[in-house]
Amino acid sequence: MDFTKADTVLDLANIRDSLVRMEDTIVFNLIERAQFCRSEFVYKAGNSDIPGFKGSYLDWFLQESEKVHAKLRRYAAPDEQAFFPDDLPEAILPPIDYAPILAPYSKEVSVNDEIKKIYTDDIVPLVCAGTGDQPENYGSVMVCDIETLQALSRRIHFGKFVAESKFLSETERFTELIKNKDIAGIEAAITNSKVEETILARLGEKALAYGTDPTLRWSQRTQGKVDSEVVKRIYKEWVIPLTKKVEVDYLLRRLE
Repeated sequence: MDFTKADTVLDLANIRDSLVRMEDTIVFNLIERAQFCRSEFVYKAGNSDIPGFKGSYLDWFLQESEKVHAKLRRYAAPDEQAFFPDDLPEAILPPIDYAPILAPYSKEVSVNDEIKKIYTDDIVPLVCAGTGDQPENYGSVMVCDIETLQALSRRIHFGKFVAESKFLSETERFTELIKNKDIAGIEAAITNSKVEETILARLGEKALAYGTDPTLRWSQRTQGKVDSEVVKRIYKEWVIPLTKKVEVDYLLRRLE
């Protein structure tokens, strides 16, 4: 997808292809995280002994990672949403002339705080290898966490492109809904139950395929590195609803 060309980015077929690819990334990231115990220590604020920092170890690692990525202009891209946007340095690479695809306020539409809380409180306990702590793996755990959080954030905030595309294709309909602040009407207009069912079915197949050693027979041992039903649940209960929230929040301001 070329973010310098608005027509390619807002093509729903291209958006769909990008979302399908993101599923692969998220499933593989969950598989990686599933090999470690929960290690709740890294998520608790106040546990770190980092001078002047009051957040969790994960917060510190994520914030420092974003600083490095920002220097390479990651968060200048319209499809990236930083978890700590107020503490990013200037990029050392020259800027890219991105097409004005989204509304100017698009970066203000963020659910990253919700994503991080849901991930640490709900998703990690569902996919981790056990409830215990693994001090020797804290670093590995946080590397997996950051990659998964960034992948989830990108996928969920891609809803802005979906929203913009739908607004441009049905401008009159959405304009009326926005003027009336009809949140339920907007949600109904952006919802396609059949597409959601297809996504969940595809995710289940991917989790089974990617999490299984193809050299082993089913009779040799229990297969699967991550529960396919858990992956489907993650999308059904959190990823899809949060994506819709992003779409609604974006559309409610679209007439500004």
